[in-house]
Amino acid sequence: MTITISDRRDILLDDIIDLYKANKWSAADKPNELYNALTNSHSLISAWDNDKLVGLGNAISDGYLVVYYPHLLVHPNYQGKGIGQMIVKKMQEKYGHFHMQMLTADGKAIEFYNKVGFVKAGNTQSMWIYKGDDY
Repeated sequence: MTITISDRRDILLDDIIDLYKANKWSAADKPNELYNALTNSHSLISAWDNDKLVGLGNAISDGYLVVYYPHLLVHPNYQGKGIGQMIVKKMQEKYGHFHMQMLTADGKAIEFYNKVGFVKAGNTQSMWIYKGDDY
């Protein structure tokens, strides 16, 4: 298996939806909004096994000081193979020098993000108004 990391944006909607459904993410239920959000992100990094989309991460940023990573997901059949770390490494090439890098994590993702350098932000508490049903 050879994984290719890319910043291309010409990803087919069906490939994106398949990846999100495989991970049971509710954003798959809003395909047009999801596609537009991803393709209009400040950065979009994807992971490919030949022509199969196996991972994806995006960033929203002011381009100078602050970056937020809303999505990072790897197809369940490919998890544990370093693909998520490859996507984070690519993001760090672009944003590693920024003053603040933020994300929200829960469950198994907390351990993953700790391994790649993220820590709990002091005594902060995540807050949101969320339209999904997967929590």
